[in-house]
Amino acid sequence: MSSFVTEVLASSGKLVKEDLANKICKISRKVEDTKEEVCDMMNKKYNEFHPSLQASEDLMLQVDSVSREIEALKNCIEAEVCVNQFVNNMLKLQQSNSFGGLFGFSAMEDFNKALQEKKYVDAAHHLKRAKSSVDSLTDSQTSQLSLIGTLSSELTVQRENLIFHLGDEWKRQVIWKLSPSKGNLLRKRFFLLSYLIFTAELMLSGASSKDGEPKPPASLLEYLSFLCFEKCSYEVNKGFLWMVSCFSGQVLLKNMLKPLVMHASLLVRVSERQGEGTVLALQCLEESHEEKILCVNISLDEPEIQSFSVSDVSIGDKKLAAILGELIWEEISQCIIHECLVYSIPTNSSELEKYNAVIKETEEFEKALKQMEYLQHDSTDLLKYARDVNCHFASKKCRDVIVAARKLMTSKMHNTVKITPDSKPCLPKLPAPMPEVKQEDVKPEVTMENSKQLSVWRLPACRISESVQQLMELAINTLVEAVGSSTQTAFQLFFTVRNIFQLFYDVVPTYHKENLLKFPHLAAIQHNNCMYLAHHLLTLGHHFRAHLPKPLSEGVATFVDMVPGFRKLGAQCFLAQVNVQRAELLERLSTAHNFRNLDDEDNYIAASKAVRQVIHQLKQLGTVWQDVLPVTIYCKTMGNLLNTAISEIITKIMMLEDISSDEGEHLHTLCQTVIEEGPLVFIPLVEETKNKKYQEEVPLYVKKWNTFKELVIVLRANLQEIVDRWADGKGPLVMEFSSSEVKSLIRALFQNTERRAAALTKIK
Repeated sequence: MSSFVTEVLASSGKLVKEDLANKICKISRKVEDTKEEVCDMMNKKYNEFHPSLQASEDLMLQVDSVSREIEALKNCIEAEVCVNQFVNNMLKLQQSNSFGGLFGFSAMEDFNKALQEKKYVDAAHHLKRAKSSVDSLTDSQTSQLSLIGTLSSELTVQRENLIFHLGDEWKRQVIWKLSPSKGNLLRKRFFLLSYLIFTAELMLSGASSKDGEPKPPASLLEYLSFLCFEKCSYEVNKGFLWMVSCFSGQVLLKNMLKPLVMHASLLVRVSERQGEGTVLALQCLEESHEEKILCVNISLDEPEIQSFSVSDVSIGDKKLAAILGELIWEEISQCIIHECLVYSIPTNSSELEKYNAVIKETEEFEKALKQMEYLQHDSTDLLKYARDVNCHFASKKCRDVIVAARKLMTSKMHNTVKITPDSKPCLPKLPAPMPEVKQEDVKPEVTMENSKQLSVWRLPACRISESVQQLMELAINTLVEAVGSSTQTAFQLFFTVRNIFQLFYDVVPTYHKENLLKFPHLAAIQHNNCMYLAHHLLTLGHHFRAHLPKPLSEGVATFVDMVPGFRKLGAQCFLAQVNVQRAELLERLSTAHNFRNLDDEDNYIAASKAVRQVIHQLKQLGTVWQDVLPVTIYCKTMGNLLNTAISEIITKIMMLEDISSDEGEHLHTLCQTVIEEGPLVFIPLVEETKNKKYQEEVPLYVKKWNTFKELVIVLRANLQEIVDRWADGKGPLVMEFSSSEVKSLIRALFQNTERRAAALTKIK
């Protein structure tokens, strides 16, 4: 069997080897065939490529030859064109007879010579002549010559050079000398805040230049006129603007004009100094209480100032005064408005008629400036502000009212005044209602006199902050100002009054937040303040509504919507303080160790101390709030606090499971102290005899007062007395305690005996 298997395996191996040999032979033949095909294909491709390459090289040689011929022809044509163009340009230049003007050699030489000799006017003429020549050729067909651009650049350089020399000369002749210490300026009787020194040419004086230098032949203004304002289409240069601003811009404005506007005691003095020129100085006079604008106007009318005016000096087509006005008028007019006219606005409507004098002075002021040509005839900035006095009056009045109101709100609250039910705000007698308001549309007014018959309008006696009373007077006076004013003014004033009360609502609780939580006295005053404002806001708008313009007279003029907010604000403030006091009472009682083990001396001392501290705190609060809070609020608040203390004591005693006879006696003593001292905390009035009534009405204000008294009786009673006070569910004890609470007390007070069990069965 094994030999047969061996033969089968041997024959199968031979077959596999024969198959591999056949496959190798086939692959070799295929490789040889592939090589032959590749060689044939490469030979065919080369035979086709070689003739194409040769043809391409021949074409490249031909192209290079043609390119060289084209470049040679181009150079020949350009040379011929340039020669013809140059000949034509030379002919045109000679025909126009402007070759010498174009290059301007003589003009430039004359300019340099005049500049060295400081003959700036002649230099400007030569520069102008050279520029005219360049401009005339720039517009012609020769403008593309490179020499034209070179000459234009040289002309610009020389112009800047002339401006530099003029600036240097300007600095030498226009000198500002400022005081080294600005803080001491106003302390001096006479000081030179700043002054200008001009040469003879500008000020017609015989001053010569320093160091023996030749003085210029004409004023700097004349030089500048040739430079920038002649009709030669010259652009205004930044260097010139800087020089003009040195004379009339920010330096003059800051050191001369603004001090004159801001300080009424300053006055301009013009003097001549031999060898130096004209000097402008500021003199400090006595302090003046007149309107600042009047002082400015007077200074313009001084003869020295009129003689110093530059209105006759022109720079080209424009007067120097007009240029100065354009540069500084906007800023100086705003300075005059904010430093002078603002303070002249009346503070009340009765002074509006007197403001006509200020308007007249303002007109004269602008008229004087226009005559001196500093202002154009259409410049009326100051007059617009002065004539719009009604708008400014309303804005200023509103601003002053808000500032005054905020000052009152941030003042001390403890300065109080007494308010009684008969107290009335000082409401003035108002004129008849406005004609446009129909009488049938106006409801009958509920006056403050009628409030005596209406208890709902009566404000209980209390104390409020003096600042709040003044705040209400301020609001009433502002509304009085609105009566009879223009519609716009009345609107602004009315809503300013509303803003006052809204500001009080937002500012006072935040500004006085810590004090309102810390001091019970201030919390009570804030409560009264809010109730006082809410009380008067009910009728304040109704009192003035018929006297205000539409739509205020049609119902818009009301403050009733603000009343709930003020009442809530006062209640929240006072309730927060009551919660603080309640927490302190509970904290003091927590030191009594829950009234346990009072037979221990230390525990009894701690409990007795806690009770005394509670009574002392309540008496202190009663004294602090005495004659401050309304009697009703006072009694309810003190009753609530006393009820808190009593409820806590009752709760702690009811939690005791075992009360010995000594402990019961101690508890009775402590509770009896509360019963005796508790009513004495009710002292709402200063007169002691009048407080007895409220001390007798303690059960009306202390909810747990009768419960506490029953507890005191039970602590010292025997079983029979307790059963008698229960009286089968009909006695006084039933009104204060439930049966389970009474049974709990009996179990704590008495030992477990048959008598106790019998008593417990009777408590049902």
